[in-house]
Order: sequence, then C-alpha cells, then structure tokens
Amino acid sequence: MNLNSTLVAQLVVFFILAWFTMKFVWPPIMKALDERAAKIAEGLAAAERGRQDLDLASKRSADVLRDGKTKASEIVLQAEKRAHQIIDEAKAQARIEAEKVIAEAKVDIEHEAMRAKEALRERVAELAVAGAERILRREIDAKVHADLLATIKQDL
Repeated sequence: MNLNSTLVAQLVVFFILAWFTMKFVWPPIMKALDERAAKIAEGLAAAERGRQDLDLASKRSADVLRDGKTKASEIVLQAEKRAHQIIDEAKAQARIEAEKVIAEAKVDIEHEAMRAKEALRERVAELAVAGAERILRREIDAKVHADLLATIKQDL
C-alpha cells in the first residue's frame, strides 16, 4: 500500500464523516442546544418577572398595610368622637331630666304649700270660731257659723 492512496482514502473518509456529521448529527445537537438556551433564557426571564412581581407585591402589601393602618386610626378617631358625642348627649339629657325633676319637685312643693296654707286657714278659722264661741259663750246658728267660717277663710 501506498502512502498516497492511504492518505487519499483517509481524506475521503474524513470528508464523508464530516458531511455525515454536518448533515445528520450536527442539526439535532444544535437544535437541542438552542432549545436549552431558550429554556434558560425563558427561566431567567421568568425569574426576573417573579422578582418584579415580588417587588410589586411587596409595594402593594406595604400600601395595603399603610391604608389599613390609616383606616384603623380613622375608625378609632371616629369611635372616640362618637363616644364623646354620646357622653355629651347623655349629659344634656341628664340635665334635662334633672331640670324636669326639679320643676316637678317645685310644683309638688307649691301644691303642698298651698295644701298646708289651706289646712292652716281651716285650722285658724276653726280656732277663731272656737275662740269666739268661748268668748261669747253662746251658740251660733249652723248656717251663720258656716257663713262666718267661709268669710274668715276668704279673708285669710
């Protein structure tokens, strides 16, 4: 065998192998590499989106928490204001009730005073009649007595 023919045969085998590799082996490998690169790129993009979503969710949760605290403080302030308002209304109503009770008590006192005065008038009239009767030592007619008693009541 000749060195040239061996070299040419090896050269032909090499080109056939190169052609076969480029035609049948290389495209699936390139396709697999491209798919792997696309998956990696997609994973990185998803990770970036996830990080952005996480940042956005953190901001939203901070906003919601801040809004919740603000609303809670507003509710507490409104509750305190309403409590003060209820207390003031209760005080005003208690004052009104106290004034009514005082007015009723004054009316009752006036009525009792009038009854006492009337009773006193009657008692004074009786005493006056009794005194006059004792002084005169004579009996007065019942009709005259009633008229005299009524006159004395009117004068008192």
